[in-house]
Amino acid sequence: MEQGRIVKVAGPLVVAEGLGRSRMYDLVRVGKEGLMGEIIEMRGARCSIQVYEETEGLGPGDPVESTGAPLSVELGPGMLGAVYDGVQRPLDVLEVQTGSFLARGISAPGLDREKPWMFHATAKVGDHVASGDVVGLVQENEVITLRITVPPDVSGRIENIESGTYTVENPVGTLVADDGTKHDLLMMQTWPIRIARPYKRKVSVEEPLVTGTRIIDTFFPLMKGGVACIPGPFGAGKTVTQHQIAKWSNAEVVVFIGCGERGNEMTDVLMEFPDLVDPYSGEPLMKRTVLVANTSNMPVAAREASVYTGITMAEYFRDMGFNVVLQADSTSRWAEAMREISGRLEEMPGEEGFPAYLGTKLAAFYERAGKVITLGGPLPAGSVSVEEAAAEKAVGGISEPAGHATEEQRDRFGSVSVVGSVSPPGGDLSEPVVQNTLRVVKVFWALEDRLAYERHFPAINWLVSYSLYLDKISPYWREHVDTEFRARRDHCMEILQRESELVEIARLVGVEALSSEEQILMETAKSIREDFLQQNAFRDDDQFTSLAKQDQLLRTILLFHEKALAAHAAGGSLADIFSAPVRERIARAKYLTEDKMAEFADIASDIETQLVGDGDEGGEA
Repeated sequence: MEQGRIVKVAGPLVVAEGLGRSRMYDLVRVGKEGLMGEIIEMRGARCSIQVYEETEGLGPGDPVESTGAPLSVELGPGMLGAVYDGVQRPLDVLEVQTGSFLARGISAPGLDREKPWMFHATAKVGDHVASGDVVGLVQENEVITLRITVPPDVSGRIENIESGTYTVENPVGTLVADDGTKHDLLMMQTWPIRIARPYKRKVSVEEPLVTGTRIIDTFFPLMKGGVACIPGPFGAGKTVTQHQIAKWSNAEVVVFIGCGERGNEMTDVLMEFPDLVDPYSGEPLMKRTVLVANTSNMPVAAREASVYTGITMAEYFRDMGFNVVLQADSTSRWAEAMREISGRLEEMPGEEGFPAYLGTKLAAFYERAGKVITLGGPLPAGSVSVEEAAAEKAVGGISEPAGHATEEQRDRFGSVSVVGSVSPPGGDLSEPVVQNTLRVVKVFWALEDRLAYERHFPAINWLVSYSLYLDKISPYWREHVDTEFRARRDHCMEILQRESELVEIARLVGVEALSSEEQILMETAKSIREDFLQQNAFRDDDQFTSLAKQDQLLRTILLFHEKALAAHAAGGSLADIFSAPVRERIARAKYLTEDKMAEFADIASDIETQLVGDGDEGGEA
């Protein structure tokens, strides 16, 4: 190892000399305790090092050792259900070593070296395999079957391979490369976090990420492989919304990065997820989840590492053919860390003190999302996980996962969907982090504190938010939901937009000054807001809504609107229309369970019979 010495310490930034053979982003050990750091700038004989632990006590002359390798993560069996810090140290292992308060300089491997795993070989001796080809399977847990693949940039003929019980360091076989060199086949791979994992090519997104949250799935949908942004002020519900997506999305794997969020919010995840039942497999949600817990009281510089650590883990599962959803909460904390390091590097500041390269860094992170054709051939028979099999028959328009290949389909697909929350000061959506994020993402869920204070969850402002995936998702809706679902969604948006115009008039001159048609529209808009958009995350019968049920709710609300207009035109009074008993059934329709969908037909029948004009006998209106 090359050794240098510290010449300057400025908070999390350490300047060292004597590391002339080192390269950018090499991992270094700083001081006598061996604190973990990364070279982020090289000027002549001096290197600037971003240290991922507290630098108190370091001083000029202390040693610095370069490992000669970039900061990397270990990828393999044992990741699901684990809780890591920002540089992939398992927190449960560190707690055993140091107690509840982590000491500086300690380290632990990302994957357990002692735990045995049952490896089932799917490749045979003599097979010629290329990068990304599946050579075996490991049952990680009751939910996920890992596909052990040939590492990138390696191809050749399998010399030996055998099913059996191995640790992640034991070779499961040997591969002779085309140039004659031999490579051990391991269940574990190591990959530098700042380099995106390779794939054949990106493809267009086609399938929605179903979250069960109605305003997201119907009004502002996200695709598998898409990117979304949740900005909003403190207390507007960013973290709760992300928790809902993590709990209920139809992705096979969830990677949750607590990037500088408060410790109590990460504690909520740690307390809730082991007890939550995954709706697709019936197993605990943690069995398909990886948590990167880098809270706000941890070292600032490690926020950057946590973001790259999480996305690299997500790409690893993507390369197996899984659909992965990655949650980053919040990228504002990462940007604040960049601002601090940039200031200590004495770089020219950009807007509001953030570095000039803020937009480039954010774009590079979000661009690692997407749906791809992975390296390697199709999946071997028997490699479909319990969750994938359950997803194929689950309600809600959840179709066969992209990772499940057929005989005719020679390509293997995987996706990483990224949802990043942004915490602008005071909810100011014009600040640099929000604006640079919006240049990259395709979905914008704008949270508003006014809605949150009114107990409207999710507090997503339907007049400001948008999704650029509507045209891409429409064919899926026509095939799997209903041919008129997009039209109903657009009609509801028109009603809500018109309501926002009328509400100002109503405040000035009163609702009675509006025309009868406009008053009916206002009542319909209220029904859309309260009976469709508003959702209770703590009610078992309301926290998840399938696409089929969302369509039925829209049908019911719009049928009321249509029949109310017809009844008034036929002489019915507004008071009778608005007080019709069926209004209560419409309001409670969102609590109908999936096995009681037939009741929507009864509600429609009640609307037909109760909303009639004065000239109709037997009508209640």
